[in-house]
Amino acid sequence: MTATAPRGDGLRSRAARWLLAALAAAGAASGPARAEEPVRLRIVGGLAGVRQFTQFEEPFWAREMAARSGGRIEASIHPFDRSGLRGEDMLQLMRLGVVPFGTALVSLAAGEDPELSAIDLPGLNPDTAALRRTVEAYRPHLRRVLDERYGIELLGIYAYPAQVLYCARPFGTLGDLAGRRVRTSSVNQSELVRALGAVPVIVPFNETVGALTRGVVDCAITGTLSGAEIGLTRVTTHIHALPISWGVSFFGASRQAWSEVPPDLRAMLRQGIGDLEDRIWRMAEEDTARGLACSTGETGCADLNPGRLTLVPVSAGDEARRRRLLEEAVLPGWIERCGGSCIDAWNATLAAVIGIRAGGR
Repeated sequence: MTATAPRGDGLRSRAARWLLAALAAAGAASGPARAEEPVRLRIVGGLAGVRQFTQFEEPFWAREMAARSGGRIEASIHPFDRSGLRGEDMLQLMRLGVVPFGTALVSLAAGEDPELSAIDLPGLNPDTAALRRTVEAYRPHLRRVLDERYGIELLGIYAYPAQVLYCARPFGTLGDLAGRRVRTSSVNQSELVRALGAVPVIVPFNETVGALTRGVVDCAITGTLSGAEIGLTRVTTHIHALPISWGVSFFGASRQAWSEVPPDLRAMLRQGIGDLEDRIWRMAEEDTARGLACSTGETGCADLNPGRLTLVPVSAGDEARRRRLLEEAVLPGWIERCGGSCIDAWNATLAAVIGIRAGGR
């Protein structure tokens, strides 16, 4: 698969509007600077209003990098979902250099290039230890793909808390979901839901509570803590403990923007972003457990209204079903969209880690 030309006037007009707004906010674009001037970076971060952005990404770029660099780096950051940009366009906007430094959810980038979503296929990573193994096995390949196809320098890989099932009616196993309408956020998630005999309905994150309230969906897949934060505990009764996916994203720089940063500052940025990545991963693990606790009414949720949901544990049958769905539905669906190169990439990087070979090769 090769990178394609930007898609239509809509993409160009959104890019132009964002660029003008970002320039006005930052005062200047990132680029070469005189020796006495700081290097000014424009960053598109993750989702607004969640802990990854408010407590980690935003303070890191707004304050920490300036302190680390002795004032030689100044950065402004905007969450991508409040920047007038579509997550689906981030690859092309970064390739074009319109977004010099940006964050992209792999589930959304998969619409452009399905190969990017291999690390977060639904049912692939049942816990954070599995997710870490998957990401580290695939990271070198992801780095090459972003560089060779899109001219993007991979700088970090982030994970949100686990995405799990909330339902407005009781259920005891994954098998009980047959016939229910389930909110999903990607084609990959929809394939898993369909394989369960349920009906996938793609709904934006900020419309999830409304969709459950109106009966548009019976269940929803979303993050454990973010679900509690947006009020899913008010409109659902049960929550499943099995992570379906993790909302993995990557952070990178366009080739031109990266080349314009002085080499010593590049090294400083790599180290700083590596530290940020470690913090975000620790947060994802902690918030996965905290989200389940807050949803079920346990202590330690003073900043949230604790729910009273019933926690559905992961049974041996559910674990077996997860792996079977991955092997028989999710992985074949991904390969059908992705092609032979993805079979080779999977088998070279993930087959030994997961214990499943793709495409019979």
